[in-house]
Amino acid sequence: MIQMHKNQIEWFKSKLGVSDYGIAWIAFIKGLIFGFLLNHFFITGS
Repeated sequence: MIQMHKNQIEWFKSKLGVSDYGIAWIAFIKGLIFGFLLNHFFITGS
């Protein structure tokens, strides 16, 4: 399972042409967006 995940990350890195650092930034920004959406739709109720 872990090896499959590592292979997927390597495939994604090669498709985008980014480094490990770039993948970390993408994951961070994706987490922020997901958190803001959860907050907007479930916490604030708007």
